[in-house]
Amino acid sequence: QVQLVESGGGLVQAGGSLRLSCAASRRAFSINRMGWYRQAPGKQRDMVATVTTSGTTNYADSVKGRFTISRDNAKNTIYLQMNSLQPEDTAVYYCNARVVISDYWGQGIQVTVSS
Repeated sequence: QVQLVESGGGLVQAGGSLRLSCAASRRAFSINRMGWYRQAPGKQRDMVATVTTSGTTNYADSVKGRFTISRDNAKNTIYLQMNSLQPEDTAVYYCNARVVISDYWGQGIQVTVSS
């Protein structure tokens, strides 16, 4: 089992920045991949960014160049630095951890970008 606790969401104006954090209850080396997904009202949950144990990152095309995912294995924590936020980034953001073939999710955190 892996418990994930997210923090850092909120309300920001377009063009602003936010930093999300996700702390895992399990040692990072046992988690193959961690990442952030988001779900806007009436839409499916989509991948935003992921990072593997070795540091390999992957981003959705819509956030490339604006968002940066990072991982601190010593703290079992990942971060999502979000810059140049736009109203279309408004969603509930979920932290994800993959251990072998099992997926674990945080409770989600709201990010709202006003125009």
